[in-house]
Amino acid sequence: MENKNKIDYASAGVDLQAADEALNKIKKLARTTFNDNVLSDIGSFGGLYKPPLEKFENPVLVSSTDSVGTKLKLAFMTGIHNTVGQCIVNHCVNDILVQGAMPLFFMDYIGVGVLKPEVVAQIVEGLTIACRENDMPLLGGETAELPGFYNPGEYDLVGTIVGMVDRDKIVDGLTITAGNIIYGLPSVGLHTNGYSLARKICFEMAGLQADSYVEEIKGKIGPELLNVHRSYLKPVTRLMKEIDVKGMAHITGGGIAGNLIRIIPENLRAVLKVESWPDLPIFEYLQKQGSVADNDMFDAFNMGIGYIVVVDESDTGKTEKTLSNLNQEFYRIGEVEKGVREVVIK
Repeated sequence: MENKNKIDYASAGVDLQAADEALNKIKKLARTTFNDNVLSDIGSFGGLYKPPLEKFENPVLVSSTDSVGTKLKLAFMTGIHNTVGQCIVNHCVNDILVQGAMPLFFMDYIGVGVLKPEVVAQIVEGLTIACRENDMPLLGGETAELPGFYNPGEYDLVGTIVGMVDRDKIVDGLTITAGNIIYGLPSVGLHTNGYSLARKICFEMAGLQADSYVEEIKGKIGPELLNVHRSYLKPVTRLMKEIDVKGMAHITGGGIAGNLIRIIPENLRAVLKVESWPDLPIFEYLQKQGSVADNDMFDAFNMGIGYIVVVDESDTGKTEKTLSNLNQEFYRIGEVEKGVREVVIK
């Protein structure tokens, strides 16, 4: 007798055919990032990687995991999905770079309610663009179809990076002293932080749509907010070869003060002059439109500084020459002084 109540995986919301199609697209894209150290293909139970130990005397692994956060909401609104992949890779690269680590490989997690191969392909396209730019393979990952867990048309994107640094070359801020000079490398906008506040200001308070033109920024708000999070790997790697970098900070959630304080030793304070770097139009617009206090702006956003490098005063000439030769913009934004441990922005 036929069972009229029979059920299969597809009727439960999981499309295995779509999953296979997505995997095939992912394989083709991921292979474009592979180097000689990769010993497995996408689809294996685990990614195999032979670390280049010959390049290190006393190697230490450095790892980090992060997500794109609510910047994904902009991807959902605009239908542009290849920039967020670049953002998560570059974000993770910068996070381990502050300790002097070079990236070895990257892995991703994509969680989605209904799997659409063309959307997954766009996400992975972005991942592979950034992986190639940062000279590391996309070693593997997971694409999970979870019907009923995510809202229709939405997904989550998480990245994990593994890097390596020689133990005696770890940058931890412990050698920072009074008189050290603080340089800031500019961001290209929000990067991957502050989007809950930015979305509230733009799409609730100002009533904008993703394709709304905003005079103050000379462009549409959606693409502006989707600007790709910048990687600082190449200029900073070169700088570390030229001088003894004292400390570095990636300016993410918590803003400049919340991240710079993590490397400031006891009995020292970092004093920054806000007029030493230019305002970005997007931050001026958000503050004016939302009537946001200065303190709240600096807590939520990077305010135009994406990465900070602390150097000895005697190395300022080499620092500026090296960055200039690489066409890397920089600003001398402050210095380290004796005092109660804090970050002062004035």
